[in-house]
Amino acid sequence: MSGSRPRVAVTPPPFCKSPVLRAELSRLFPDSVFNDKGRYLSEPEMIEFLAGADAVVVGRDPVTDRVLGALPELKLVAKYGVGLDNVDRDALERRRVTLGWTAGVNKLSVAEMTLCFLIGLIHNIFLCGLALKQDRWLKDGGRQLTGKTVGVVGCGNVGKEVIRLLQPFQCRVLARDIIDVSGFCREAGASVAEFDDLVSQSDIVSLHVPLTELTRNMIDARVLGRMRESAFLINTSRGETVDPGALKTALRENRIAGAALDVFALEPPDDQELLACPNLFATPHIGGNAMEAVEAMGRSAIGHLAKFFGKA
Repeated sequence: MSGSRPRVAVTPPPFCKSPVLRAELSRLFPDSVFNDKGRYLSEPEMIEFLAGADAVVVGRDPVTDRVLGALPELKLVAKYGVGLDNVDRDALERRRVTLGWTAGVNKLSVAEMTLCFLIGLIHNIFLCGLALKQDRWLKDGGRQLTGKTVGVVGCGNVGKEVIRLLQPFQCRVLARDIIDVSGFCREAGASVAEFDDLVSQSDIVSLHVPLTELTRNMIDARVLGRMRESAFLINTSRGETVDPGALKTALRENRIAGAALDVFALEPPDDQELLACPNLFATPHIGGNAMEAVEAMGRSAIGHLAKFFGKA
């Protein structure tokens, strides 16, 4: 760092593509550099791009011990977004690098997209719309969301927001979390349920969990086998929480009615057989990328930079 001009490197493509965020950051930190590859970076690319940086705004790029070890000048990692599964927090602490992170910044964007999936799946909007574009007149309006049982797995910021958005639909909402959320559930009209009961009783199961060793592949063949044949699965959390092979089998054999995924273990996904399943509806990890959410996440990261370097 030279005097009062820290060098900030920015990796998340949505931040780098935003003229508003680039301008706001550059006003505070004129020596900022931006990743213009249009994608997230690998470990070697992170080491090369961040060389000499005092701080980084990072999205889903790997912040590993190897990366940190190659960047002795790095003082701050400011997180764009809310997931921390790509950040080795123990390595940050060992190397005395500060983490700037705010939970729940994009919660409404993800929750609204989840509601879109809920309505689109149960009303057959996606299936019938695709059929029409293929010159097939498929008149199957599905069912109403009102009054159905929705299982919300994970009652953090997004899960709670989904439950709030469901209130006008008079759904029976079952909630599951590793911490006690009974107080929130009482206020929101939801019921705390055991995981297996939630899975077996829900018309729609929606995942809102972080990626941990407890949640990795939590939706496997056993769990999918407990779901109703008429039920749907939604995942807007992390791709690795669902076993893709087990899901592909369940969809192909109509063991569940369908699924909607915004996230994948590998992004972009390369399993064309899974993507080709007619009862799978997928989007390219855009749940938290509404314009308002992009700017909120970017400004959160900028705020951590400004506070750390005394520019707040």
